[in-house]
Amino acid sequence: MVENTGGIEALLHEDRTFPPSEEFRKQANISDPNVYEEARRDPEAFWAKFAEELDWFKKWDKVLEWNPPFAKWFVGGKLNVSYNCLDRHLKSARKNKAAIIWEGEPGDWAVYTYRDLYREVCKFANGLKSLGVKKGDRVTIYLPMVPELPIAMLACARIGAPHSVVFGGFSAESLRDRINDSQSRVMITADGGYRRGNVVPLKQNADDSVTGETPVEHVVVVRRTGTADDKMMSGRDIWWHDLVADQPLTCEPEHMDSEDMLYMLYTSGTTGKPKGIVHTTGGYLTGTYATTKWVFDLKEDDVYWCTADIGWVTGHSYIVYGPLANGATSVMYEGSPDYPDRDRFWSIVEKYACTILYTAPTAIRTFMRWGEEYPAKHDMSSLRLLGSVGEPINPEAWVWYWQTIGGGRCPVVDTWWQTETGSILITPLPGITTLKPGSATHTFPGVEADVLDEAGNSVGPGGGGYLVLTKPWPAMLRNIYGDPERFKETYWSKYPNIYFAGDGAKIDEEGYYWLLGRVDDVINVAAHRVSTMEVESALVDNPKVAEAACIGRTDEIKGQAIVAFVTIKDNVTASDALIAELKQHVATKIGPICRPDDIYFAAELPKTRSGKIMRRLLRDVAEGRTLGDTTTLADPAVVQSLKEQYGDED
Repeated sequence: MVENTGGIEALLHEDRTFPPSEEFRKQANISDPNVYEEARRDPEAFWAKFAEELDWFKKWDKVLEWNPPFAKWFVGGKLNVSYNCLDRHLKSARKNKAAIIWEGEPGDWAVYTYRDLYREVCKFANGLKSLGVKKGDRVTIYLPMVPELPIAMLACARIGAPHSVVFGGFSAESLRDRINDSQSRVMITADGGYRRGNVVPLKQNADDSVTGETPVEHVVVVRRTGTADDKMMSGRDIWWHDLVADQPLTCEPEHMDSEDMLYMLYTSGTTGKPKGIVHTTGGYLTGTYATTKWVFDLKEDDVYWCTADIGWVTGHSYIVYGPLANGATSVMYEGSPDYPDRDRFWSIVEKYACTILYTAPTAIRTFMRWGEEYPAKHDMSSLRLLGSVGEPINPEAWVWYWQTIGGGRCPVVDTWWQTETGSILITPLPGITTLKPGSATHTFPGVEADVLDEAGNSVGPGGGGYLVLTKPWPAMLRNIYGDPERFKETYWSKYPNIYFAGDGAKIDEEGYYWLLGRVDDVINVAAHRVSTMEVESALVDNPKVAEAACIGRTDEIKGQAIVAFVTIKDNVTASDALIAELKQHVATKIGPICRPDDIYFAAELPKTRSGKIMRRLLRDVAEGRTLGDTTTLADPAVVQSLKEQYGDED
């Protein structure tokens, strides 16, 4: 566990506070702090109010049935997610409003109004029906960030076929595992996608995943790059454009039970087969709709950009379902933030006058390293709110984001949630919350969390331990597909009837939550347990450091030694003197026990395409082991270079 050590106290004693400006508070969707107490008194009534803002074919009989660990929300209600994201907006002026503004990496772009999106979704839904897909059938989607991805998801939702989106950076083997587990009869892919000017060979990976025995009968292929016309298998493969060519422009939505499965999304475990996280219809849509509206203070004229890939849950909830259920205008971008240059994100913000930006701390730290000259090239005065997602954000990155990207005027909503939670659970409400850099602040109204010690006791203010959720919430996972015993063992076995998040956290004296990363990311140094996030934040606090990743290496004397991989800013030179300076900086900042034994300089850190640092591979480098699976990395050459530079000779 993450203990309440002096190190945590030192690191998380953050004096800087940022209350909402009076101007922001006046226009905020929610500015009354009493909403927390109202939701605490009657959480079912609180969530039911949001559910009533959606369109139901039949209203529910009961808000919640809770038979731990299994929950049912809006029991007996009937609705359709696609209808709520599309059809209901056609009854108003929103029908001609931009739903998705899409930009491809090469510079091509397209705008889909709500009416356009409705038409394309209906045509593709009819196309799926023509292939024999019916309610309850699973469909695997393996696409780049192109408009056909949300169209395919909404088409599946329309006909009641749960989708399984597989991130386009996954290998053929990973794709095969997910297809076989879900028993998908149809796969949707593309000939390729663009990444840093190169073509990602999606069709080849898709073909490799369905060699031999496979449940897949049909493969629908989007022509994106023109690189796979010779790879189409007669009788199995069909081009997307051919499938939709003569389909009707309308498709009646299935009346789905609130607890019918909407989708499954696989999370990779370090051991064992991937877990198919099951999300259902009514509760999930209510959770994503509510949080999108309040956390991002969403307005009718906002241009909202979540930079995630839809292959991850952030894209599901906060590119597709949450924004579209709210009738928002959402930006989608296909490629890399540094192609053709390091100002690509800022050029998109300027071009489309984005008002809300939601991105990852890893990206923010990378932008810090690249320097302020790149955002300075562009007019970003349209921005009014910033968001952070994916991992804890260190205070210096938070302040840089607020100042350099937001011009010191935009609230930063640092959000905590997971694939399993479905929607944001710990977050500021920007019209209410006084912000502290590095803290996700408080639970969303209607959500009950706590921090417990090993024995299950609440640690209280000032304490550190395990983050848990003590009451059910609408968008929560319902199961692991086909494996309820694993569901119970993974999430509900540590403490009776309490959801174990697997993250370390601390609550400060004012009740603010500070996330410390996965409990697996803890280094045991001479019986002292040190969070990697502690050491990384201390390193990044040094003005010469852009980014850092820490791991524990086996040590005969101390059990584990702290090893840090550090990326320095472009104008800084690596040297032995700098190593000594950084070691001392950590010792001064959080205590001598946290002083790294070794610091390695890295031009880049190994990251997935979603921006998460692969500490597992850094451990392989530090321990001199053979590198594990690198197929999900944005650039496998990064870790190979580190291996050659720092790995053992043998």
